Amino acid sequence: MYKRGFTLVELLVVIAIIALLMAILMPALQKAREQAMDAICKNNMRQIGFGAELYAEDFDSQIPRGWGGDPGETWYMLFMPYLAQRAIGNDYRNVKIYRCPSYPDPDQTVCYVVNGWEFQSDTDMVGDETRDPTPLSTCRNLASTIYLADNEYGFWRPIVRKADDTGWNLCDVWDPGHLPSSNSPDTRNGRRVARDRHKNNGCNTLYLDWHVEWVAAEKMTINMWRFKKTVY
Repeated sequence: MYKRGFTLVELLVVIAIIALLMAILMPALQKAREQAMDAICKNNMRQIGFGAELYAEDFDSQIPRGWGGDPGETWYMLFMPYLAQRAIGNDYRNVKIYRCPSYPDPDQTVCYVVNGWEFQSDTDMVGDETRDPTPLSTCRNLASTIYLADNEYGFWRPIVRKADDTGWNLCDVWDPGHLPSSNSPDTRNGRRVARDRHKNNGCNTLYLDWHVEWVAAEKMTINMWRFKKTVY
């Protein structure tokens, strides 16, 4: 008995239909993947906020700022005892909480930068770096003050894999050049807050009341990093 197979035209039609369906589904799948990575990043920040709160309970309501004084005093090292994950020795490559899945270089183990900015007054628009822990009580508005933000990716941003790697002391924000509006690629004073992460032109941020939200790059201001800003 003769069995009829598919003709070449029929096969081409099927392939065309599959290609069309893929073209329709791929943007949706990509969007779903990006949303999942955004959710992981925000959850990481919330866990870091939880670690910061536990740390403050043990240290007179103080939280780490800046990079501390040596490789053992940076914020991400001080929070380790309060997190669900542990570094192996001084190697942070297995600590997923500090990794943003959207960071372009998978070798980067510390994908966030902390608020190390101190100002002399409300009119001081430059400020300086503080390395000392700060009492939460000095912040006049916890819900509007950024504590942590997505770290920028670039050739000028060192890759930190271990506690004593070059760049361990560059995971903080304390200069106008560190903000996403900056175009500087300088290692010390260049952009440290991600300009374009998770959505177009912005990044995720953790505030001192421990809520997380995405902030557009053009709307991030120095005042959002100021602990002692005037509250009207």
